[in-house]
Amino acid sequence: MRLSPRTLCAAGRAVWRESFPLEGRDVARWFPGHMAKGLKKMQSSLRLVDCTIEVHDARISFSRNPLFQETLGLKPHLLVLNKMDLADLKEQQKILQHLEREGLKHVVFTNCVKDENVKQIIPMVTELVGSSYRYHRGEHVEYCIMVIGVPNVGKSSLINSLRRQHLRKGKAARVGGEPGITRTVMSRIQVCERPLMFLLDTPGVLAPQIPSVETGLKLALCGTILDHLVGEETLADYLLYTLNRHQLLGYVQHYGLGEACDDITSVLKRVAVKLRKTQKVKVLTGTGDVNVIQPDYPAAARDFLRAFRSGLLGPVMLDRDVLQGRPAEEP
Repeated sequence: MRLSPRTLCAAGRAVWRESFPLEGRDVARWFPGHMAKGLKKMQSSLRLVDCTIEVHDARISFSRNPLFQETLGLKPHLLVLNKMDLADLKEQQKILQHLEREGLKHVVFTNCVKDENVKQIIPMVTELVGSSYRYHRGEHVEYCIMVIGVPNVGKSSLINSLRRQHLRKGKAARVGGEPGITRTVMSRIQVCERPLMFLLDTPGVLAPQIPSVETGLKLALCGTILDHLVGEETLADYLLYTLNRHQLLGYVQHYGLGEACDDITSVLKRVAVKLRKTQKVKVLTGTGDVNVIQPDYPAAARDFLRAFRSGLLGPVMLDRDVLQGRPAEEP
């Protein structure tokens, strides 16, 4: 069934804007205060660094933090688009071409959980450093690489994956499924013996201002912003809109819905019933309080988001509009 999804009408955009407090505002007010300090610490550590590796979520390849290029762009740069297993990469070549037009010539797609393509990174970094002037680091035999990125894109997972690949050793950096696991710029972590290479793990840093509601919602869908700051049902609503808009209807089969639907309340109700997620609610009537069993909409929204983030709804490219040169729909 081909669904004609609802557009981003003025009313819908107003609801999302009201629910999304970060648009055009200081992100530091809404996220732990390590961000601003972390960026300053990264800048002050640049003299100790030969190259930067920027890790980002492949599903939002173009929704990156522009501050990294502005403040850390003096060093050779490698962009690692992680979580490739969750991204729709049918147009991978177009993605690379788009990034190259933005000045990003060194890009690799990875899945750090399964170590896919991770072996390409050390040779690429070695070549980048070898072809650039190292300034006062020329006398150092070892390479020091800074790992940067927005929250929860897999920076620590990349470090651990490199250690598994090149040192046959286990975890050196904590990982987690929500933003804010890495809070400070850590001491150097060895990831390779030949060449001798150390990485600096850093806290995730969002741009001081998020330019639009949709950019913020894309970042939130990928877990770079804590869900409760936006609202799980709001995120579920935007996710449903996005999946329908791009005719990605894997959710229909996953939840056994029978057909696609563009009403988030109806979808969450059916998800809650299927998962047996219900809650008792007291309703005041003329004869007193009555307990009524209702669908647990927040629980259904959480499951919908979890299914998307774990790939159960199929691979998705959230930045497809950018790739196709189409601006986000406006009222």
